[in-house]
Amino acid sequence: MGDRFQTIFAGENVLAEGRGPLYLKIRNRVERAISDGLLSDGDALPSERDIAHLADVSRVTVRKAVQDLVKDGILIQRHGSGTFVSRPVARVEQPLSRLTSFTEDMSRRGWNARSEWLTRGIFVPSPEETVTLGLAPGDEVCRIDRLRIADDMPLAIERASISTRMRPDPDEVDTSLYAALDKYGYRPVRALQRISATNLGAEDAHILSLEPGNAGLRIERISYLESGRVVEFTRSLYRGDAYDFIAELTIGKS
Repeated sequence: MGDRFQTIFAGENVLAEGRGPLYLKIRNRVERAISDGLLSDGDALPSERDIAHLADVSRVTVRKAVQDLVKDGILIQRHGSGTFVSRPVARVEQPLSRLTSFTEDMSRRGWNARSEWLTRGIFVPSPEETVTLGLAPGDEVCRIDRLRIADDMPLAIERASISTRMRPDPDEVDTSLYAALDKYGYRPVRALQRISATNLGAEDAHILSLEPGNAGLRIERISYLESGRVVEFTRSLYRGDAYDFIAELTIGKS
């Protein structure tokens, strides 16, 4: 075990880390080590047993500190490999006043955007899709489910539904759904979004490379053509540690 870990987790250093319970002192030591450059992205931590020995605390105390750091995305645990310092997540400020695609947003920031397909095909619509998209009996929907990635960081799971009357071939969608819709004259001009907080389930957390229970933002968007017809119904799940949604408010004159 290296000298740096003896410095980070030495019992006297842990005890000197402010007030509060022991697990919080250990958490603070890890965060301080990261901010001071003693620990970097991808560095492996000693085992819980070794940290407990260095800090002269119980393994239960160490485990609680580690779990707390994993939950906040500061550490990541890989089954069979150990515990590692997680890469800091660059936060994205997304204005709520402008309707743009993920690809456009990332390009504007100079980030390399890409997607991994989760589902892409033609399906019988669900009752929710039928009502939201205003479908008639016998209509089908194109479902385009993607993991959205920027600079190799998974940021969001996006599940879009479009009537096949507007977007008949899902294989024509490459990077931007809106660009594909625009090609056929169906680019939306306005949208309504509903944003709510959620905790990630096991499947979605795995896709986003996070631990189950981490904070997420669930966004439901219904987009409209100039005629008022619904063109897109998208349900997205964003990682809560990476996105800030910004709204500009004006104050009316009294």
